[in-house]
Parts: sequence; structure tokens; C-alpha cells
Amino acid sequence: MTSVNLANDLKELLNGSNINTQLSVPQLVEAATSRGEAVLTREGAVKAETGKYTGRSPKDKYMVEEAISKDKIDWGSVNRPISSEIFENLYAKVLNHLKEKDALYVFKGFAGADPESRLAIQTINEYAWHNLFAHQLFIRPTAEELKAHEAEFTVVYAPTFHADPAVDGTDSETFIIVSMEKKIILIGGTEYAGEMKKSIFSIMNYILPEKGILPMHCSANVGKNDDVALFFGLSGTGKTTLSADEDRKLIGDDEHGWSDNGVFNIEGGCYAKTINLSRENEPQIFDAIRFGSVLENVVVDEDTRIPDYDDGSLTENTRAAYPIDAIDNIVIPSVAGHPKTIVFLTADAFGVLPPISKLTKEQAMYHFLSGYTSKLAGTERGVTSPEATFSTCFGSPFLPLHATVYAEMLGDKIDEHGADVYLVNTGWTGGVYGVGSRMKLSYTRTMVRAAIRGDLNGVEMEHESVFGLNMPKEIPDVPTEVLNPRNAWADKESYDQKAQELAKKFKDNFEKFGTVDAGISQKGGPTHN
Repeated sequence: MTSVNLANDLKELLNGSNINTQLSVPQLVEAATSRGEAVLTREGAVKAETGKYTGRSPKDKYMVEEAISKDKIDWGSVNRPISSEIFENLYAKVLNHLKEKDALYVFKGFAGADPESRLAIQTINEYAWHNLFAHQLFIRPTAEELKAHEAEFTVVYAPTFHADPAVDGTDSETFIIVSMEKKIILIGGTEYAGEMKKSIFSIMNYILPEKGILPMHCSANVGKNDDVALFFGLSGTGKTTLSADEDRKLIGDDEHGWSDNGVFNIEGGCYAKTINLSRENEPQIFDAIRFGSVLENVVVDEDTRIPDYDDGSLTENTRAAYPIDAIDNIVIPSVAGHPKTIVFLTADAFGVLPPISKLTKEQAMYHFLSGYTSKLAGTERGVTSPEATFSTCFGSPFLPLHATVYAEMLGDKIDEHGADVYLVNTGWTGGVYGVGSRMKLSYTRTMVRAAIRGDLNGVEMEHESVFGLNMPKEIPDVPTEVLNPRNAWADKESYDQKAQELAKKFKDNFEKFGTVDAGISQKGGPTHN
């Protein structure tokens, strides 16, 4: 099938009598509940379950091997190639599948709050609640913007279409396929709405560097003095929690770009983990879940319709999607100046990394490329003890280009704008997971706030020998014995053994980058300082 035919088929689909375009939140809530896709909670959030897939399916994600992009993409386990023929055949099947549905839902919006670099997108959804998710997560156009809106990328999402691997050339029934040439993201066989969000982010990670803009998997906030802070970290490290600070305004909680103008949010909403959520610990997130929000796989009492955020029986990856303006303390529009402070968050279950340390530029680039945190026992099948996990640039699954492209851009930005970079361990202290204790959130908040205020500039530092990190000797309201992780362990020999064990994992992981600037590999990592 030719590209012209595919384009015409898409136009035909969008002109169908079953198309519902740009419905309001109440209309989408009504559609989702009346069609049995979801139920309402007591607060009016839409609660849906995603069935078999309660998270992303990275092994079912592909990029079409096309002349326009094949020499730029970092092919491998993350960016898996698939032929144009397989894509076009599946695309045609999915469009035919959707044409038979009694209702489809279209959202038109943007990715990127900076008008100079934003991407016009549209999603075509089989489920009303998926369209509500897109409405809440992406940037909603004004009435005037909607009139002139022409989508540059289209998400075609058919959760009830399941591929036949033997016929369709996929590895399973599920597929997430990106065509840079056709400007299509094709999703099928999974009901997990987060696939839309992360596919668009992957597109931005391809497009923005060509414009000289660094795409970042991070949260961001800004203080009263226009002091912008970035928070990088993998799931469970506290990225969303720490960026939601009552004394600072939130720019965004997950995806940003850093241009010559400053930082901007790529999204128009937040996608927060809700496992063990409470108003006491995370009041901004808790209170943002209201009418029109989307809850994924959260257990809700059938009678009272009260969510039980402590119940992880469906999945530990329970989620809430809500528009960013559901939080009071935000920046509108979601743009700000250049960052003065960058925080890398890690939940170290080995308990050997300092709770906070200041990084050199080389160390910043090393730890950015490493993207370290820990998987904990019991969180995944087969994980019986803490496991080190590394996600390049704190967002490996979403990087179409080689990792060093992003790391070098970060290094240039640090140089140009003089940003201070800190590594913060929100994980364990006094021993490994199961022996030591989790770092108190109150201590972490105090340390991070001190870093952002600039209070740690010029303070006396203590050098940590295994990872070459510089740790503040004193921070007001934080016990001094916490600041040096070795001092927090009763058994110093066990600490030394675990520190060397983790250092080796860092070095082994870093070998995958091949030839990297000597300054990064020799000055940034363990035992090279």
C-alpha cells in the first residue's frame, strides 16, 4: 500500500460519522462511564483498569527503518527496527478495525509549552477514557489555536486490535510503532494509556536536539527569585514528590525541554504514581485527583467509591493523570528561565551513596549517562534482593538518539549557565535494604532546599573515596552522622564491601557507551578521582 493511500485512509477515518472531536471533560467522563469503560470515584475521578498490561511494553516498541531517520537512530534493544512493509500492513488493518467502531474520539493539542518549538499532535482513540487521558496529559489548545491546528504527528490507538505475530511480524499481540516518515504512532493490543504519553516524549527526544534543545525526563520548579531547579530520577526516587514544594511553583512533573530561552514543560498535565498516596505526605497530588482526573488500576470500593491507594493488588504501578492546573502552585504558561540547580535523584538500596553530594561537570555527565537507582526485592517477579538498575539519562526507553548526544548537550548547558549539580540519595542509610532504613523525607527536603537556596556553596566538604564524591560536613537540621553514609553503618567493613560492589556495577554499566570523552570516564566515575 502506498503512502498516498495510507494518508487518504487516515483522512477517511477522521471524516467518519463515528468521530467525536475535541469533546469536553464532562462529555468524555459521560462517554467513558456510560460505555462501561470506567467508573466514577467519590471525588469524580474516572477509574479504569488496563487488564493484562499495567505498564509500558518496551519489548513491543519499534521504530520503522526509514531513510529519513535510520542513520540517526541508536538502534538496539530500546530502538528496535521494523520494516515499512510490516508497519503499513498493520496500519491498514488498524484503520479498518477502527472504522467499524460505533464511536472514536479525537483530541487535538500540543507537546511543548514554548510556542517556538511545540509539536502539534492529535490522538485517535477507541476508548473515551484514553481520550480523556490525552486531554489531561497534553497541552490543550485555545479556541483560536484549535482553528489553525494541523497535526504534525498522529497517535492511532486501538487497544482491542491484537496483532497475530505469525502474520503481522510482531513479537506479540501488542505493538507500539513509530514512523518518523509517516509521522504516525501506531498502538495496539494494550490498554495502558501511558504508552501515548511516552511515545510522544520519544518523538520530542528525536526532534528537539535538531533544534538545539535538550529534552529531559525530569520535573522542574521555580522559586520567587526565578531560580529554576530540575529534578531527574527514575520511578520511586521521589522526583514528583520533591518537585511539589509549597514554597516553589511547579513548571512540570516529568518532561521538559531546555532551550536558549530557558526551560519549558512538554506536557499539560501530570502522571503521578499513587501507590501509598496520602494527603499527609503528598497533599498537592492527593488534592489534584478530582472530577475529570483519570485513575489507572487503583482499587476503588464498589459502594463508597473511595480509592484505596495502599492496595497494590492490581499493580504497584497505580497512576493518576490530571491537568497541571489541578495544582494551585504552578507556573502558567509552563515556561521559566535557565536552571540554577540540577538534582539527580537515586534510591540506593545498597545504602552506600551519600544523601547529598555536589558534582563536578564531569561527574554530572557520568551520573547522567548512568542514571542509577535500585530495584527492590518484591517489586518484580524474581527480584529477591536489591538490584542495581541503570537507565541512561534517567530515561533510556525514550531516547531515539545515542545517549552521548544528550549528555554532551547537558554538559554544554551546565557550562553556559553555571548550574550547580547535586546527587541525592533518597534510598537507604545505615545498611542495605532490609537492614538499614529509608532516608527520611524531611531530611531529603531540607538538603534539597539548602542546595537550591545556594546554602551549600562554599561549605566545608568531605571527600568520599570510592565514588569520588564531595559531601557537605554540616547541613542545619540534618544529623551529621547521616551525611557520610559510612558513618551511618555499624559494620564499616560491610559498608566498604557494598560500596565496592556498587562501584563495579557502575563501571561495568559504563562500558556499554564505548568511547566516551576521557574527562567523563576518567574524572566522573568511581575510583577515578
